[in-house]
Amino acid sequence: MIILGIDPGTLVTGYGILEGDGNTCTAVHFDAVKNSASDPMPDRLKRIFDSLCGAIDRYHPDHLAIETAFYGKNAQSALKIGQARGVAILAGVNYGIPIAEYSPREVKKAIVGNGAASKEQVQSMVKRMLHLRQTPRMFDVSDALAVALCHHFRLTTQRLPREPKVGKYRDWKSFVEANPQRIVKTK
Repeated sequence: MIILGIDPGTLVTGYGILEGDGNTCTAVHFDAVKNSASDPMPDRLKRIFDSLCGAIDRYHPDHLAIETAFYGKNAQSALKIGQARGVAILAGVNYGIPIAEYSPREVKKAIVGNGAASKEQVQSMVKRMLHLRQTPRMFDVSDALAVALCHHFRLTTQRLPREPKVGKYRDWKSFVEANPQRIVKTK
């Protein structure tokens, strides 16, 4: 199963391609679509759409997972993110790919075990879980990989991994035995 994860934005849209089989998950490709703030919005949206269509053509994902818009104080930012989300979703729909949406909090909880985790914590866990040699240079890219991992967990366990209660496990071995779905193996 191949998953395309997307962290949408009009200036930077991160995306990552994961290949998963059961508890095994591997990063196949990850990058970002970068736009200039001086570019007109229609040009930015076209660049995002074209780049994601190119990734879909090349990697043929079975699923597309995208981060939902968060509600902030700046309505203008929310509108712009919504436009980037729209063209990303349209790219997937045009290829007949099932779309899944996850909130930032849901993704952080699935990856770090804490819905209020920092971007640095998510980036670090993504690097560890996927056994990446180098840390993705941009948070948008590590966030996109995190969205794809979150979807992989959902598909393989039919639920997101739960955060263990403090003191519930006496050692790492008992934690691993109780949570096999949280163990990511590489090929």
